[in-house]
Amino acid sequence: MAEATIRSSIFHDITHFGIRITIGAIFIAHSLGKFEPGFAENLPNMGLPAEMQIPIALAELVPGILLIIGGLTRISASLLSIVMLGAIFVAKGAQSFAGRGGVEFETLILSGCLLFIVIGPGRISISHILKKVPRVLQ
Repeated sequence: MAEATIRSSIFHDITHFGIRITIGAIFIAHSLGKFEPGFAENLPNMGLPAEMQIPIALAELVPGILLIIGGLTRISASLLSIVMLGAIFVAKGAQSFAGRGGVEFETLILSGCLLFIVIGPGRISISHILKKVPRVLQ
């Protein structure tokens, strides 16, 4: 009974919206640096071809924007989860959880993306306003 009260609360909607905006803004901010030529030069050091610069940057930018507006949230969060798994295992090599070279930030962002895959965009979103968007595409 308590869960139903909390889920229907405006505080739940505002919190959900705030977390969605925060994670989307983090991905947008991080993607902008990946359009710089220095990122392409660093990709071969991670075992990736330099041609992956634009797809990696767009894989963070476009879903980040969609996450903020609440459109295609589950699909966007799925793509961002794949990006975060790549950051954890390819870029950082999952050397340690905390400390220098740690993956605690990436794991936190991954958990936020998984949250949106499970619970969707929330009531403060384009998907909720349109109401005709199928649940799987929210």
